[in-house]
Amino acid sequence: MHSPTVRPGLLQEPTGDRVRCLTCERRCLLSEGAVGWCRTRHNDGGTIYTLTYGSVSSLSANPIEKKPLYHFYPGSIALTAGSWSCNFACPWCQNYDISKSPPQPAQFLSPEEFVRLTIERGCQGTSISFNEPTLSLEWSLDVFRLARERSLYNTYVTNGYMTDRALALLVKAGLDAMNVDIKGDAAAVREFCQADVEVVWRNCRTALQAGLWLELTTLVIPGVNDDPTVLRDIAHRIATDLSPDVPWHLSAYFPAYRFDAPPTPVSTLERARQIGLEAGLHYVYIGNVLGHQAQHTYCPQCGTRLIERWGMGVMAIHLEGGKCPHCDTTIAGIGL
Repeated sequence: MHSPTVRPGLLQEPTGDRVRCLTCERRCLLSEGAVGWCRTRHNDGGTIYTLTYGSVSSLSANPIEKKPLYHFYPGSIALTAGSWSCNFACPWCQNYDISKSPPQPAQFLSPEEFVRLTIERGCQGTSISFNEPTLSLEWSLDVFRLARERSLYNTYVTNGYMTDRALALLVKAGLDAMNVDIKGDAAAVREFCQADVEVVWRNCRTALQAGLWLELTTLVIPGVNDDPTVLRDIAHRIATDLSPDVPWHLSAYFPAYRFDAPPTPVSTLERARQIGLEAGLHYVYIGNVLGHQAQHTYCPQCGTRLIERWGMGVMAIHLEGGKCPHCDTTIAGIGL
């Protein structure tokens, strides 16, 4: 308990002889000595402590397009940190080596040092990602406050399962943008993630209302969420519950961890993209298929190619003042 990575959790409340964690929507009720579902929160003496404050499992400077965030300062670089564990049970996790691991001995990185490294490496912002960043809530808040003071942006790549109180704290501290995973319909998320997808949709709505830039990603998995009815429902909810301007990224799944369904065919992703466009979404992307034409940004009005990408790199931006140079349509985003 004397490690610099162990700090009192910010969001908790006593409930009888136990303590409830209010960091994520699992709201674990911990007896003395118990750890939460995520294994990063521990009740010691009637206080819940985070075990992963500044415990960095992964650190790299990444294009913002890797998050993916395509309409948020395109071409910029974010210093990205990850820690340990997750609050979802996804058996196909692509980052399972850290997300399925309890806290491990790792490099401690203070918020001050992280922000210093961000500037030193020529990055324009920060990102907390790789595993579920909500579990690093306390560290995130300290990082974001310092980063905002230095005119850096702050981003999250998340499953969106934080409590409303946690999200409010993140917004106040300086969170600017999120990419949120929409993993499927209610049945799939309940079965495979052991979670309630309505919480994710609620937090997406709250993020937009708070002025955050929001983009969504669906890892399209055969037999889980690739049914056209499921994809049509997700697209419809983005268009009606959120906004047609919210970009939707469709990523190809590859077998990983405890899931061995075959990789997602490109044709499935293309069908999903067409479903999104038919639902009225303005920006629907196909990810991790190198060289695919649906990696580019097109004007939703006239179809002009406006941002050209190759992989995670931006090759050209053909915007004028954030607008299409051909039809003067404003393209949704920040820093375009």
